[in-house]
Amino acid sequence: MWKYEKKLQFPINIKNPNPKLAKIIISQYGGADGELGASLRYLSQRYIMPYPELKAVLTDIGTEEYDFISYL
Repeated sequence: MWKYEKKLQFPINIKNPNPKLAKIIISQYGGADGELGASLRYLSQRYIMPYPELKAVLTDIGTEEYDFISYL
């Protein structure tokens, strides 16, 4: 179903690290409205879904949101 390749989509060259900007970016992924929060909401909502087809959709969306986090 999914093909896992641990490589970046585009090559990255960091010449001047910026810790302040990194902190802001990480907060967008891990904050209350970040990717991890969204992923956990989708995955927890699937347990009360009455239709199996919709359960599968929530599982797919939740795992894709979580997969996006693993690239960090």
